[in-house]
Amino acid sequence: MKNLSVMILTAACGLFAQAQDSVSAFAVGAFTVNVLSEGNNTGNSALLVGATDEMLRKYLPDGTFPMGVNAFLVRTPDKKIILVDAGYGRKLPDNLKALKVKEEQVDVILLTHMHGDHIGGLLKDGKTVFPNAELYLSQPEHDYWTSDSEMQAVRENRRGGFLQARSVIKAYGDRLHLFVPAEHGKPATCPFPEIQGIAAYGHTPGHTAYLLESEGERLLIWGDLTHAMKIQMPLPEVALSFDVHPAQAVAIRKALLEYAARNGIAVAGMHIASPGMGKIRKSTTKGESYVFEPF
Repeated sequence: MKNLSVMILTAACGLFAQAQDSVSAFAVGAFTVNVLSEGNNTGNSALLVGATDEMLRKYLPDGTFPMGVNAFLVRTPDKKIILVDAGYGRKLPDNLKALKVKEEQVDVILLTHMHGDHIGGLLKDGKTVFPNAELYLSQPEHDYWTSDSEMQAVRENRRGGFLQARSVIKAYGDRLHLFVPAEHGKPATCPFPEIQGIAAYGHTPGHTAYLLESEGERLLIWGDLTHAMKIQMPLPEVALSFDVHPAQAVAIRKALLEYAARNGIAVAGMHIASPGMGKIRKSTTKGESYVFEPF
């Protein structure tokens, strides 16, 4: 994979006021993939589940870890423009402008899941930001966020996320397409022949990764498979408090890390700190431990 260019934007806001936003371009075969960053943040170890004091002392001695917020823009060989997630939306307009892409030029939006930091850029004042885009979402993810019983089962301060997800579903209307991602290790052609939706359930019930393949090169955009790379690479068994099903999230993280490392597949994540992309290799230490090498 080749790093084509890096353009630095100087504006920042909110939680990311200390960071620079960037738009980086990488070639994946005939695809061009841009990392659309909203900046890097610092996560707190209190968000982690299953991390012992010994683990924290070794990997997070100051109790924090770097964490990015990214979306990805993919240009296909047939000139389609595909957006994978939309972040909070705070910097999405500036990032698109830097790429000379207008909102109406986006053809397809692929969602990994429907947390607010992935769908925030899809609506403005209750209306769709991308008037011509077809929106793709996994069926299990749709079913979760539209379930009244699931909404009532979470803490009251998290129910707003269900309302936000439902507003996106309603606004995109007949431009919303539901599909069932392939189980890991099984072939799939959804939603497109060169971009496979891979079931990565756990963080949310319909969480989906996307595998791009072109001219012998592959990139796995894994959504929220990880949040705290500093500890979840050496210790994939560490989960996050926002995981709907932590044990399931751990199991799929281990499976996809092993898959990417064994097959030399480049990876990209919505919460991997800048540059947001890199390669995974198995650690030389014992057990299920990995090393991330950023591009």
